[in-house]
Amino acid sequence: MVQRKPFLSIAPSWVWLLPLLPLGFAIALYFGELQTPTFLLINRYTQLLPDTLWTWFTFLGNGWGIFALCFPLLLLAPRLLCAGLIASTIGGIISQILKRLLDLPRPSSILALEDFYRVGEPLLHRAMPSGHTLTAFSVAAGIYFAANQTKRGSIWWIFILASLSGISRNALGAHWFTDVLAGCAIGLWSGLLGAAIAQYIPEGQLSPNKLLPRLLALGGLASIYVLLNQTLDSELNEPLQYACALLVGITFAFFIKAQLTTKAP
Repeated sequence: MVQRKPFLSIAPSWVWLLPLLPLGFAIALYFGELQTPTFLLINRYTQLLPDTLWTWFTFLGNGWGIFALCFPLLLLAPRLLCAGLIASTIGGIISQILKRLLDLPRPSSILALEDFYRVGEPLLHRAMPSGHTLTAFSVAAGIYFAANQTKRGSIWWIFILASLSGISRNALGAHWFTDVLAGCAIGLWSGLLGAAIAQYIPEGQLSPNKLLPRLLALGGLASIYVLLNQTLDSELNEPLQYACALLVGITFAFFIKAQLTTKAP
């Protein structure tokens, strides 16, 4: 039986305030008229790395992509998978509300297309926040804070991946750096909330023969269909999509096997 903590105690109090740092930095850049210079600076120097690498990092912020990459957690640590899904759902709702409410222009709406590097079709509207960054950080934070405190030290690197996913949005010319910072902040809060909610899922409901894992497994099948039939963010991601579809398929096969070996209560 999982020991349930008070809701906000999933992390120390100061951690809940930590997202104010990237959020405050974003506000300072925006009102300090540094939004364009920071974007152009990052966009220029990230060209030193190949486009494929940056599109793969962007894939970490795509909902279907990160779900596929995390799908093995269905067997290894289903609570962590649930935390990531809850967090990304919370973040996704907040993102869509803010995007529509603010409706801020993206770089392609303001800058001449020849003034910066871009991969893919130009995106014009609903800049703030970066949805990919928000998704990457919400899932990373959800998994991290849902994990046992003794094991968190071994998975800190997932925040580096989330950061690279955010920077990729600037590198590919899709978002301002301020959008990335805002996505990071909201994603961290969403992840904390996701982890806090996930701790209340009864341990007995996470067994492979229970309804919740089976629904998640069906989601895995849906992700295979999407990965094999849609282009997520860029054609450069197609090899990664096929690899992720294989990963989900292998995990699903082991999940089916677990149905036969898990005893019903």
